Amino acid sequence: MTVDELLAREAIRHTLASYNMAGDRARADEFAEVFTEDGVLETGSFRQEGRERIRQWMSGAGRDPDAAPRAKAVSFVRHNITTCQIDITGPDTAKARTYYVVLTDIGPDHSGYYVDDFRRVGERWLISHRKARLDWRAPESTFGL
Repeated sequence: MTVDELLAREAIRHTLASYNMAGDRARADEFAEVFTEDGVLETGSFRQEGRERIRQWMSGAGRDPDAAPRAKAVSFVRHNITTCQIDITGPDTAKARTYYVVLTDIGPDHSGYYVDDFRRVGERWLISHRKARLDWRAPESTFGL
């Protein structure tokens, strides 16, 4: 492994953490900034294309009520990322698969994994495509997934 690969992996880990920190704190601008301009965010129930559209969705301005990530009011949300496998696929591209578990007022709320494509933009590694997959959700989950 080269020094450049190590630096890329750490930059990708920083992006992964920034996504969850901004999302949990409902900071739409910071959340959108981890995506490329043409980035895609999707789950089984929705798909948002483009950084601005992702920002609008996160802020609630463009949110389809049927696809809202939080179906019930919560006092806190904590996305915890665990095992993460990062594969550098080119000088400016990478793929990652990362497990997550989400805690809310009810305790463990849901869990799954992210399947990501990353692209280097300047000095940053940004998400060009994220597919969030759900493995499990509590019957009383606070999220409308």
